[in-house]
Amino acid sequence: MTTFDFPDDLLAAAHASWEAIQAGRLTVAQANAVQNGVTEFATEVGHNRHQVEMALKRVVRHPEGKAAG
Repeated sequence: MTTFDFPDDLLAAAHASWEAIQAGRLTVAQANAVQNGVTEFATEVGHNRHQVEMALKRVVRHPEGKAAG
């Protein structure tokens, strides 16, 4: 399993986005910012965007598992 060292700004955006989803107030701009960050990070590290996104979601939504990828 691949472990990603996500940048702090991407983690912060993903956490804020997840909180907004739970509160029912996620905006398109907020979702796009996270998506763009995921795409940029995936390109930088040379991994599939979908794999990176799923790993980020696991980190943000299930921090007790501490699984990054």
